[in-house]
Amino acid sequence: MTARFYTDLPLRSGETLALPDRAARHVQVLRLQPGDMITLFNGQGGEFEAAIERMGRSEVEVTIGAHRAMECETDRAVHLVLGMPANERMDWLVEKASELGAASITPLMAERSVLRLKGERAEKKLAHWQGVAIAACEQCGRNRLPLLHEVASFGDWLRALPAATAEAPRLLLSLRAGTQPLAQAMASWSDTTPMTLLSGPEGGLSAAEEDAAMAQGFVPVNLGPRVLRAETAPLACLALLTLSQP
Repeated sequence: MTARFYTDLPLRSGETLALPDRAARHVQVLRLQPGDMITLFNGQGGEFEAAIERMGRSEVEVTIGAHRAMECETDRAVHLVLGMPANERMDWLVEKASELGAASITPLMAERSVLRLKGERAEKKLAHWQGVAIAACEQCGRNRLPLLHEVASFGDWLRALPAATAEAPRLLLSLRAGTQPLAQAMASWSDTTPMTLLSGPEGGLSAAEEDAAMAQGFVPVNLGPRVLRAETAPLACLALLTLSQP
């Protein structure tokens, strides 16, 4: 398997282009040489083979070859909404959610969130997470990046939601008594049913936040009797929702 690189540029067979700085640095780190083949994708569908033509001190030029209409997206679009965990756990969550096929990721500041981001700091974090998602897609073979939404407060995000519909279920990870297991709830959906999955930060969402989410059409589900960490539970759900497809 050739090395894969994301480039946010138009890609056309037969054209020569200079790779963006990030991809060029990666090519140099891997010590690739003129004549070596790589794979490029830009998130618009499929991927292109490309040949390295020239390597300068900081530039790498390639000639784009044939397009391959390859996709490895899941049949079901899962939109992940997360009460951000602190420290490097959010990085890990973005990386693994990208590998598991999340269609989009929305980071939230909830009542019990330790991590609080606003302004320039939020913009820098979002750019960092975008880089994490790109690296994950390069590694796992995805040709489409998950959409990373801006950091929002739980209340602002909930108020901006459109009306719920039966065609796109909304799921809330909850430890409330009487909540049905996710595996049981899945029996009523097809493998192509899109959905939104809401998961809280360390300590979970507050009772008031869960009530507000349920008022907006979110159905509480659980993963069994064990209490999973904030960075583990949504990934376990995502694996059930995407990897269980034939």
